[in-house]
Parts: sequence; C-alpha cells; structure tokens
Amino acid sequence: MSFIYLQNYLGLSNGLNIINAGAAPLIESTRGLFAGGNPTTNIINYITIASTGNATDFGDLSVARLYMGQNGMSDRTRGCFQGGGTGDPTIDYVTIATTGNATDFGDLTVGVRHQSGCADSTRGVAGGGNSSNVLGYITIATTGNATDFGDLIGGQNACGALADSTRGLFAGGHGGTLVAIDYITIATTGNGTDFGDLSFSRGTHAGVSDGTRGCWGGGTDAATADFNVIDYVTIQTLGNATDFGDLTRVGSVAGASSDTRGLFGGASNVIDYITIATTGNATDFGDLTYAAGSAHTIGVDGS
Repeated sequence: MSFIYLQNYLGLSNGLNIINAGAAPLIESTRGLFAGGNPTTNIINYITIASTGNATDFGDLSVARLYMGQNGMSDRTRGCFQGGGTGDPTIDYVTIATTGNATDFGDLTVGVRHQSGCADSTRGVAGGGNSSNVLGYITIATTGNATDFGDLIGGQNACGALADSTRGLFAGGHGGTLVAIDYITIATTGNGTDFGDLSFSRGTHAGVSDGTRGCWGGGTDAATADFNVIDYVTIQTLGNATDFGDLTRVGSVAGASSDTRGLFGGASNVIDYITIATTGNATDFGDLTYAAGSAHTIGVDGS
C-alpha cells in the first residue's frame, strides 16, 4: 500500500508521513523491509526505496521462519510479518523507522503457511494460505489476535496481495482458482469479490502498489516453472491484469513499495525495482545481506 504524503523527517519512513497532501511528496524516502527465507532464517533487512544499494541488517524475527506470505501488513509506523513454517500462526511486529528485533503481536485466525497481507492506514488483512480461503484482520497500531474478516472466493495458497487506501486485492495462488483476483474493502468485513484475472496462473508472487496501480511480480507454478513476469491493474477499476514487463530473474519474491517505486526481493539475494506508474522491465536495485531463496521471504513497507 502507498499514498502521497508530505514527510516530516527525511530518511525515515513509516509513521513519519504526516498529511495526505494530494500533491507530490517533498522527497520520497520510504523504507522497505524483507524478512525470513529459505534456508529457514530470522533475518530482517531494510532498504530506502527511493535510492539504490544493498540492504542493511535491521534485526531478527522472533523465530526463524520460511513459508511466510509474500507481503506483510504495515501502517505508517509498524510493519507486521505473519505466519510461516508448516502452520505457525504468529504475527511479529517492528517499528519500521527504527532498527531492532521483532516483537510478538498476536496470532492469525488460522495457522497456515503462505498467508499474504495488505493494509490501509489502520487495518491489516491477511488471507489465503495452504488449503485455506480464510481472511483475518488486525488493527496494526494495537496488539492482539486477528479477527475473522471473511473468505476469499477460492483457497489461494501463496497468493500475492496489495492495496490502495480503501481496497485490498489478493491474486493467484497455488490451488483454488489460480488466476483469480479477489478484492475486499479493508475498512469493512466480508467475503472477497471477483475483480478479474492475472495474465496466467501462478503463486508465490509479490504485490506492490503506488496507491493507484497495483503490480504483481515473479512467482512459480508450484511444480517446476519459475516466472519473471510482472502484471498490473488499476486498483479501483475491475478487470484483468495487463503485462507490465519482466523482473531481472525468475522465481518467488517478496514485495515492498512507495508512492513511486515497487521493489521485489528474494529468489536469491537480488532486489529489483520498477516505477509503478510506467511499464517496462525491472532494474537491479542491489542485494539483500542473505540469499532469501524461493518463496519464503516476506516484505513490508513504510508507505
């Protein structure tokens, strides 16, 4: 999720975006975080999305994890990393503008791996997961267990999620409807509604958004094929996704974004970036401090 804000402290991100100005930001300096991976790890890295360069160590998850969703949940202050393992329900949180280890937030409504998340400025929603269509929500500024939100149309294990200021989208996955995109209104509760389809079926791909357009990049078919494709949609307009371009490499990735750029990290130690409002192939951003292999990294951003 991302919006256009004036920022009151350059170089720090979440929690420091103070007013929805409806105009270009002074300087875009949002921070993105990537955590977990394969082999199983507790590492959290951070980058400044507006620049390029290698990631820096942020701290550690509460436990080492893989099989987390491709997207976490964040507001302007906190980032939440959910799930993992073979069914760990734990949600961890960090304060994105600082560095340090993650703290226990609470538990998901179901303990399944590969639940991706999205958020508006208040609420985070996590959904899908292994053989599950369940959606659960949290209020990011508080701590506590998730509450039932509703259900996705299909059991989208390892779907990619993204959001604007009101609507959340969950796309694709391994199992269930595979190509389908569901949407929800984050501030309410209820079941997902059909939005359209991805350009082809895949899962373990990541979502990024500039607040208007949403893009999904990378992914696998849960068998032998890895993909570098990027699709995009206009979040407030129903319809099928359109080809955007390609990542620099293939495989499963995590996503983080600002009001301009989308970053895809993982499938090795590589981080790619795109300018979301345009189309075209991704460009190398830098490297993670570790090789966050196939499908097991999760990202949050300070948008």
